[in-house]
Parts: sequence; structure tokens; C-alpha cells
Amino acid sequence: MKTIAMKVIVCLFLVAMVLGVSCFAAMQAKKYDVHDKTRKNPIVIKPPRRLGLPPSDAIILFDGKNTSEWVSERGGGEVKWKVENGYVEVVKKAGGIRTKKAFGNCQLHIEWRTPEDVDPKISDQKRSNSGVFLMDRYEVQVLDSYTKDNYEDNKTYADGQAAALYGQHPPLVNACRKAGQWQTYDISFLRPIFDENGKLVRKARITVLHNGVVVHNNLEIEGTTSHKKKAAYRPHPNNEGYIRLQDHGNLVRFRNIWIRELPEQPYLIK
Repeated sequence: MKTIAMKVIVCLFLVAMVLGVSCFAAMQAKKYDVHDKTRKNPIVIKPPRRLGLPPSDAIILFDGKNTSEWVSERGGGEVKWKVENGYVEVVKKAGGIRTKKAFGNCQLHIEWRTPEDVDPKISDQKRSNSGVFLMDRYEVQVLDSYTKDNYEDNKTYADGQAAALYGQHPPLVNACRKAGQWQTYDISFLRPIFDENGKLVRKARITVLHNGVVVHNNLEIEGTTSHKKKAAYRPHPNNEGYIRLQDHGNLVRFRNIWIRELPEQPYLIK
């Protein structure tokens, strides 16, 4: 009987939470008059001097000089990737790298470049493969997916090309530049939320701009990135995880990496 009672209490708690937070936005709108001067203004920050540079509240993850904000994903040791000329480059068999600090909701900017001298006969997933992982488990694919003849020269599966949410959703459009040119990802990420029993309360969401073009628009993530199987959610410790860059055996470069931690918005919990 105690078990049944506990289940009922948990269900009632979840219902109350959902009803409460779903009304949050409406309550906030009604709380203040239109143009109410008593309403708290947003925190002031300094915007970047130009597009792509970090604003004043950003955390600089890589400034082109060192990898002090990163560790190897293999036990957290020293990063073995090459740093030169303002970029960090994958070293084959060195393993991926991850941030020292864990992040949840965030805005991430990262620039990447694939080699221009890759044999044109190499295509599909072997053509300069890497990835950007959020919370150590949700991958935005990095790949040379540039095509000049509508994929006749360079084709892979749609949910594995550049800017795809790997294994789940292809980008809305292919906005790739040619190999050898720098490309940008601007990512807005909303973490998933689990209750105290590990039950999923809210799926993660992601918006991605590839080279300034929206390729994912407030998209629900279906779960942890997997290979050749459907994604599924597993509870996260502390609802945070590392930013991770993948070593897939290809010489991909990264530069100008910065992140902004974003506050939780209770009305988005449903």
C-alpha cells in the first residue's frame, strides 16, 4: 500500500509541476502592465565588435593560444592535439577532447575547417569527420559535406552530413563551404530535465546556425547520440555535461570557441 501511495504522490507532484510551470508565462504577462516601469531590466553586457567575436559575458574556451580549458577525454589528462596559427587540430589516435567545466543551457560558438587536399575519391563518413558534442552526448556533426553537383560528387546519409543532429535529424539545408574554408556553428542549447526518479520531464532542444544560416530551429533532441540505433534518453548527473570535440581520425581544425551559460526558463518546463 505504501508503494501505491508513493506512486500516487509522485504522479500528483508531476501534474502539479506541469500545470504550474505551463502557467508561468501567462502569470508573468499578467503580473506587469504593458510598459511597466517597475519591471526589472535585463543585465547589461557588451556586444561583440563584429559577428563571431564573444560578448562580454562569454567564457573563452579556445583563444588560439592554448588548450588550458580542455582535457583529453581519455582520463582527463593533457590534450595531445596540435595548437598553431590560432587553431587546434585533431591529432590521429590522440582521442577526443572535452572542456574542464560542465555546461547545461548554453550558447556555443565554434569555427571549424576541414583539409582541402583530401582525395576526391574519399567521400561519405570518411571525408573529414568530427563532431561537436553538447553535455558530452548530443552531437552536431562535423564533416566535409560541400557538393557542387547536388551530391553526385560527395554524398552520405542525410542524418550524418555536416550540421546534422547525428543519427536523428538532417539539417534543413546544406550550407557547407568548400573544404579549406572556415565554417561556423552558432548553437543555442536547452538541456533536458529529469525528475528525482530519472523520468524525463523535458526533452533537450537545439537551434543551430551553420555559416549564419538556420539549419535547426528549436528542434527537440530525441536522446543521446548513437550509431545505427535509435536515440534514447538516460538521466544526467547534475543535468550538466561537457562540451566535447571528437577525434574521428581526420585532421579537422577548430578555432574561436566561446560559450555563454544561459539561465533556466521555468515556463519551458512541461
